[in-house]
Amino acid sequence: MNRFTGKRLLVLLVFLTALILLGPYSDRRVSAVDRNTYRNLKTFSEVLDMVEKNYVEPVDSTKMMQGAINGMMKSLDPHSSFMTAEMYKDLEVETRGSFGGIGIEITILKDVLTVVSPIEDTPAYHAGVKAGDQIIKIDGKSTKDITITEAVKKLRGPRDTQVTITIFHEGMAKPRDIVITRSIIKIRSVKSKTFEDHIGYIRISSFQERTVEDAKKALREIEAKASPLKGIVIDLRNNPGGLLNQSVEVSDLFLKSGVIVSTRGRSKSMESKSEAKDDGDEPTCPIVVLVNEGTASAAEIVSGALQDNGRAVILGTQTFGKGSVQTVIPLEDGAALKLTTAKYYTPKGRSIQAEGITPDIVVRPVKPTEEKSLGEDQQIREKDLQGHIRSPKEGEGKPEEAKKDLDGLAQDNQLKHAIDILRGWDILKKNMRG
Repeated sequence: MNRFTGKRLLVLLVFLTALILLGPYSDRRVSAVDRNTYRNLKTFSEVLDMVEKNYVEPVDSTKMMQGAINGMMKSLDPHSSFMTAEMYKDLEVETRGSFGGIGIEITILKDVLTVVSPIEDTPAYHAGVKAGDQIIKIDGKSTKDITITEAVKKLRGPRDTQVTITIFHEGMAKPRDIVITRSIIKIRSVKSKTFEDHIGYIRISSFQERTVEDAKKALREIEAKASPLKGIVIDLRNNPGGLLNQSVEVSDLFLKSGVIVSTRGRSKSMESKSEAKDDGDEPTCPIVVLVNEGTASAAEIVSGALQDNGRAVILGTQTFGKGSVQTVIPLEDGAALKLTTAKYYTPKGRSIQAEGITPDIVVRPVKPTEEKSLGEDQQIREKDLQGHIRSPKEGEGKPEEAKKDLDGLAQDNQLKHAIDILRGWDILKKNMRG
């Protein structure tokens, strides 16, 4: 057997082994691989042999094979990728909520590296990176044809090192460089607080390993502080998603029954349906969910589940529309494939992919200066008139905590709308009883 024939058989063996390993994720049997596939594999082995023999300089065959695999995965969709052993370890670390980097979720949108959303309280967030920003350069090098895994590798790095990203978005006269100092990204996925009138607020910034436990704790805290609870705002804005099981269990915290999400793929093994269980402690008060263009993937599952089951009003702007399931398949050498194997569907059978979740009430964010044509301090009321009859309560200041919350609402018109809806809900209920 000559060297060329041996190499060809080796390549065929590698690809056939891959097909066998992926058997559970495909309805095709290896025996059904058509002649055209064998012809393409033959061409591949011939090209590999010619490059190794004739390229102007010696080549690294391992690097070439990885490049070929990357090209194959890139031809599928932006979310399927080949991960080296190092990249796979980084992914496992990320799901536990701590890694070195700048703190953004990225995707390939119309062949351009694009920010899905900045992660709250991270260097990218504080540097002003926004959902929808196009990253056209990293450290001065073009991101044209870059893969997600390549981009992640460039953006991550040791704490206190710097990376420069060049961003562009609609409305900018020209691209802008942003220098960001990397940090250890410790994601606190759940935060909570209470507002006046017994209204609770839960912010979920991503879905990590402990999100459900943290959300349960947040629920207990706001129920204790604002008893009886009259409404809950669940803030999923700029939540890039995360672990599917966590989004399902978070949805279940607020649902007594009904489908949460279903998945469908080419293989029957990828078809599933998750349903809510009645644990007896679900909150019964009204819920408003805040979403925007940075709400993606697992966050869209929660939004769709609560919307389709009639459990919450969705307020904000159209979500990102990332509705595909990625299955991570470990390989023998420690590497892995992240392969798109199914699509998400809401309880009513709506596909999230490329569509997103449409809010029940569309409220676009505005800056405080745009929101106030006449500031509150400029408006004239009865109490401002000289000689007015004083109210018995006049001069009584509001509690410091209430003032702080009102100041927060003044900076966030979407949250203010959500709070107003919940306050109005309670008023209507009282009036209807009367």
